[in-house]
Amino acid sequence: MKSLITPVRGGTVVRRAVARDAKRLTRLVRGSRAYEGQYAAMVADYRVGPDYIETHQVFVAVEGDEGAGRVLGFYSLVLTPPELDLLFVEDGMQGRGIGRLLVEHMKSEARTAGLDRVRVVSHPPAEGFYRSVGALHTGTAPANPPAVAWDRPELEFPIP
Repeated sequence: MKSLITPVRGGTVVRRAVARDAKRLTRLVRGSRAYEGQYAAMVADYRVGPDYIETHQVFVAVEGDEGAGRVLGFYSLVLTPPELDLLFVEDGMQGRGIGRLLVEHMKSEARTAGLDRVRVVSHPPAEGFYRSVGALHTGTAPANPPAVAWDRPELEFPIP
């Protein structure tokens, strides 16, 4: 059986999210500075619930060797159809390799699941990050008011 905790550099681990993480993940999403201003409405009422965590492949990057410390970021991989649904890094931890670490972990999980590609509909300001970690631009997802009032870049991670 695959370990639920993957140790990584600097005392950070990536582990499978559990139901008790739901409130912390919800706070991370709602508090993200990337969604200030015109984007605030998209996450204002967003909730990462225990049911979501149990249904999807949700992993967290956590400080501490046992995976019980502060949540630094997380991602959610939906297997059918293959999509990186969520990826958030705590504001104070951006630029330190946590997002890159989570994407590499996601690619590994996708490969293990037998996927050959993973779609991403990106928050517009995050497109550059996704491209920097190997995603390829494939199109544009049109606005879908009132939930999303702007077009979003569509990208895809090839999974070799």
